[in-house]
Amino acid sequence: MFRQMRRFKQEQDKETCINILKTEKRGVLSLSGDDDYPYGIPINFFYDEENNKIIFHGAGEGHKIDAIKRNNKVSFCTWNKGEQVEGQWYYKVISVIVFGKIKIIEDGDYKVSILRKLGQKYYPNKDDVEIEINKDLHRVTLLELEIEHMTGKIVEER
Repeated sequence: MFRQMRRFKQEQDKETCINILKTEKRGVLSLSGDDDYPYGIPINFFYDEENNKIIFHGAGEGHKIDAIKRNNKVSFCTWNKGEQVEGQWYYKVISVIVFGKIKIIEDGDYKVSILRKLGQKYYPNKDDVEIEINKDLHRVTLLELEIEHMTGKIVEER
């Protein structure tokens, strides 16, 4: 169903991909937007290693939510900071592309537990996470991307 990577010698293993998902903070979520135009949005994320899912948060309405309700098949891309090749101007960067289906998390207890994990990735301490959850829980929508296919690729940016 999913294509094999054409440049297979640059393909990265699953462990490398998961490490990037665990450590990087931003990526691009791509959806089928209005009038079938692609809609890619930069977004923060949390990789739930226990369940092999990617979690996003945001408002409960808008272009992103409308697109998901029409078509829940999405892709998500992130990449590491890269390493400069010694003695050269260019970098080697590893990107990860994920395909899957996304849904809104409805379960309240699960939502709070995931928000805590997500918050700990971005906030300086647990107290700040709890303050934000208590302040904005009623307004936050969590989205869960179930990974169906994932590839990683190393590229030289030159």
